[in-house]
Amino acid sequence: MVVFYLLVLGTGIWASFKSKRKQKKSAATEMEMALLGNRSINWVVGVFTMTATWLGGSAIVGSVEMMCTPSMGLIRVIVLFLSYSSTFILGGLLFVKPLRERNCVTMLDSFNIKYGKVIMAGMSLILLVIDATWLPGTLTGLGGTMSVVLDLPYSLCVWISAAVIIIYTLMGGLYSVAYTDIIQLVLILGGLSICAPFVMVSPHTLDISQTLMNNTLNAPWIGQPELKKTWIMIDNFLYFGVGGLGYQALHQRILAASSTTSAKISCFAAAFLILIFSIPSILIGAAAASTDWNQTTYGSPSPYERGEASQSLPIALQYLTPTSISIIGIGCVAAAVMSSADSALLSASSVFTNNIYKNILRPQASDRESQWAVRVSVVVVGLVGTSLTVVNNRIMVFWFLGFEVCYIIIFPELVCVLFFNISNGYGAIMGVLVALMLKLLSGDTLLGIEPVLHFPGCTLEDGVYVQYAPVKTISMLSTIAAILLFSYLASFLFNKGVLPEKWDVYKVKAQHSPVPLSPVGGAIEEEENEERNINNSE
Repeated sequence: MVVFYLLVLGTGIWASFKSKRKQKKSAATEMEMALLGNRSINWVVGVFTMTATWLGGSAIVGSVEMMCTPSMGLIRVIVLFLSYSSTFILGGLLFVKPLRERNCVTMLDSFNIKYGKVIMAGMSLILLVIDATWLPGTLTGLGGTMSVVLDLPYSLCVWISAAVIIIYTLMGGLYSVAYTDIIQLVLILGGLSICAPFVMVSPHTLDISQTLMNNTLNAPWIGQPELKKTWIMIDNFLYFGVGGLGYQALHQRILAASSTTSAKISCFAAAFLILIFSIPSILIGAAAASTDWNQTTYGSPSPYERGEASQSLPIALQYLTPTSISIIGIGCVAAAVMSSADSALLSASSVFTNNIYKNILRPQASDRESQWAVRVSVVVVGLVGTSLTVVNNRIMVFWFLGFEVCYIIIFPELVCVLFFNISNGYGAIMGVLVALMLKLLSGDTLLGIEPVLHFPGCTLEDGVYVQYAPVKTISMLSTIAAILLFSYLASFLFNKGVLPEKWDVYKVKAQHSPVPLSPVGGAIEEEENEERNINNSE
């Protein structure tokens, strides 16, 4: 494990020196180099860093857990990874061109251009909270795995890993993150491919082809989806697939690509590659679900029956493989965790530095000062996120909640700001309010909120109302509808003179000016510059 951490750290440090040399040759700013790698990431590196961002510890540990959970099984794992794949496909088809044409540094620059600084600041704060919960969510999987197999304190495992991530992200920015992602992905695929056969050929494990659909020692690992949960499965597929498009980490790699074509190739190749990386996890999960645990030193009942399904991967590595192989498996999980955790760190620091510090707090900040803001934000977010791992029994709730916020708020807002000219600040605000209202009224079992709004199919089970309708997708579509409806209404009222122009805080009429892509705060200045240019030409 020490060799593994030194390999990743060494790669990150080497990449930081490569970044500095490239900066001197290209005369790029320090912040541009740290956040976007001077927009020079080729498609090969892009494919690796794009895939690694999504293939986190939660994906690997979680997929094995799902394989060992009878109500989920193979069907739900396939749905999960297909949704991840669809994220990249949709990103390549829909978002590469509009974001790169605007020459954005972060995806939130589009909000500043069209709506102004206030709404951009609100969206920035939402994304910062999401990234802050994403980091401990992925570190939790590593801490649990290392503490089970290596018998080390949970907090020690988490803090050592976090320290390595913070150091190389701090030194090299996107370049260090991208090049360490290459090493990490190779370790993930190679390591899990080594571990899977050992788990499958264990004398305590039955032939997984025989237990796929047969109820032998445990329930069939294909899963037992109920017909009444069909809409929930569709909802979850869209939730993980489309919700991922609301993450800055994805768009950061799109914007860092050397060209639009390179960005699209990276997205489409990552969509295929992430499906390949799911195979070893599925095989390990199938073997763990087919194991006679009574023959192992772990004993009966199974991890699922003990309520330890979330630890299925480390338990399988510890009790079904030799010690040396289990350590390789730990290295794979550590690599997966680092590949996502560094993306969360860099994403949060990009949003804070570019959209809050440089645009709002210190517009006159120099490039060197902005670079220090990047470094400080990396350290602060890293420390805060790692500290949250102490509530490891609840942090995954906030991680899922963050993903849902991306799906029902950030994604609809991003779609409207990029693709609908009618959208404006008033619609954006109402969209957030409608999304939050529907979220609260629909209820949430993870947060213990009883539903007030009962959609078709809502039933009372064991004293708790369960929604069987695609609630998340309904909320997402309602948010888009609210943004467009209230944007049109506000535009109509101000442009027809029903409401006085002095009340028009978000300058609805300014959206029809010849320079529609200027930030709201800079509209007057651009008009003055245009008049000055005309006078000079005359």
